[in-house]
Amino acid sequence: MSETDYYKILDVDKSASADEIKKAYRKKAMKHHPDQNKDNPEAEEKFKAAGQAYEVLKDDQKRAAYDQYGAAAFDGSMGGGGQGGAGGFGAGAFSDIFEDMFGDVMGGRGGGGRNPNAPQRGSDLQYTLEINLDDAYRGKEVKIKIPVNETCDGCKGSGAEEGTNAIKCPSCDGQGRVRQQQGFFTIERTCSTCGGAGKTIKNPCKKCRGQGRIQKDKTLKIKVPAGVDHGRRIRLSGEGEAGLRGGPHGDLYALISVKPHKLFKRDGANLYCRVPIPMTKAALGGEVEVPTIEGATSNVKIPAGTQTGQQFRLKGKGMSMLRSEAKGDLYIEIFVETPVNLNKKQQGVMKNLDDMISDIKEGGKHSPESSGFFNKVKEFWDDLKD
Repeated sequence: MSETDYYKILDVDKSASADEIKKAYRKKAMKHHPDQNKDNPEAEEKFKAAGQAYEVLKDDQKRAAYDQYGAAAFDGSMGGGGQGGAGGFGAGAFSDIFEDMFGDVMGGRGGGGRNPNAPQRGSDLQYTLEINLDDAYRGKEVKIKIPVNETCDGCKGSGAEEGTNAIKCPSCDGQGRVRQQQGFFTIERTCSTCGGAGKTIKNPCKKCRGQGRIQKDKTLKIKVPAGVDHGRRIRLSGEGEAGLRGGPHGDLYALISVKPHKLFKRDGANLYCRVPIPMTKAALGGEVEVPTIEGATSNVKIPAGTQTGQQFRLKGKGMSMLRSEAKGDLYIEIFVETPVNLNKKQQGVMKNLDDMISDIKEGGKHSPESSGFFNKVKEFWDDLKD
């Protein structure tokens, strides 16, 4: 086939990319494979020709030589017709295509992978640890009890009764995987007899029923650092489940859940506390005693004329910070409380006070917010009239 046009065999242009050549060969190989054309003797020749063409055109150096000298470039080095040669079809080209298509489920080069008999690391576990805000401020050591799969002490993880051993699986000959021929390629699957272990147990351990692991309650200590926040995970290395076939333990992750506090709201390292004060104190000024997260109290000066929503900062009275001696701040947010359930005498006093500080006479001096608002309302209606 020295005068054969490899591009024509695959029905591609000389400028075709590597992907286009691969797709064209895949199509030809499927169409002319001998197993699919048992009554067509010409199909095998076309199949071999397609393989020969692809073996050359898939390689940049061989393709360059072919483009310059034609098939004669391979008469000396590739004319023997053996596997991988341009004079005949070898397994190389065909397996390249089907390895791409089927990955590691194929036999041969595509069937490689992780040794099923190798030790496997145990699973990681997650435990939700609920703490209150005070614990998050100070830090705390917590004891927990969790159910985990541990290595069976009866069989030391082998799964076989003491004095016996697991034997090679007869179905897969200890490989953990079995192969099945389907048409022109081989499918490789996990052995259903041994589950991929490559071994079977005739006399399973009575304590773990051949699993090599048993479930136990495990007590652990978790050190919660001061300043920890909601949603953070603390990793305990090697405290997860036991591995299979002597593999290492997994890890345990403690997921921190901080319960809402009755008084404080947290925002990072800062705390916020809503403090109600009487209307008289807001008007006249004074002091108010507020709690702090550390368990003490602080006095906050309230200036005369304080309004709802005003904040006062207590520096360094907030949350602890992780891996730091510093602390956040505490913000006191004022809420001016309106008196309720007044008797007639009290209502009279309030009425007299209202008359004394009426904005009509004082021009909004005592209630600048409300006076400013109603002035804007008046301007709004005047604009509509215009």
